[in-house]
Amino acid sequence: MAAAEELARSLGTDPNHTVAAAAMDTAGRIYTAVNVVHFTGGPCAQLVAWGVAAAADAGPLLTMAAAGDRSRGLIPPCGRCRQVMLDLHPDLRVAVPTDDGPVMRPVRRLLPDSSFVPDAVARRVMRFNKRYYEAVISGEKTVTVCWDDPITIGLAIFVFEDHPESARIDGEVLTIDRHRLDGLTAEQAKMPAGADVAALISGLKTHYPDMPHNAMVDVITFTTAQHP
Repeated sequence: MAAAEELARSLGTDPNHTVAAAAMDTAGRIYTAVNVVHFTGGPCAQLVAWGVAAAADAGPLLTMAAAGDRSRGLIPPCGRCRQVMLDLHPDLRVAVPTDDGPVMRPVRRLLPDSSFVPDAVARRVMRFNKRYYEAVISGEKTVTVCWDDPITIGLAIFVFEDHPESARIDGEVLTIDRHRLDGLTAEQAKMPAGADVAALISGLKTHYPDMPHNAMVDVITFTTAQHP
């Protein structure tokens, strides 16, 4: 958000360039760009930023923000940009302004009940808390439980959020099983014998404070390139 707003402040009064955007990839690198205003349908700043990132071989993007010139501050993406985001970067989180300040929203929440392009080629991203980094790369942790955070079976980049070194590794999602939270058993959660499923559920409720007691959660097994 800071990168987008800083670039937006530099645009001055040029009517051909009125919005700045910044995108961050899984390595923590930031790519910035501005829009091109034209009656033929010049591209939005977000689309240009994706092109800049692609030219640098950035891979999938994690976050996106856009800001307007003349001190307009953070602005939400248009409908076209939302659809492109969903098709090409389905795990993207987008900065949007609210009455309580800016928030990061999953792009799928910006375009509910949307159309989709079934043959769009999009590398998936699965997020982990940074505290799981060592356990994942060592092969100790091979199961995770998620709510309202869809992923698909296949190759993905595993990202450890807020890791000081923007840690990421290549991995693969092997299986996805869906169960009701209020009936989740240790066996369904693929926990070792004697494990405390109540502690797992308590931790999930802390991580997902809006999760209802009868939510459907995904039990995901995975592997990494280091530990096939």
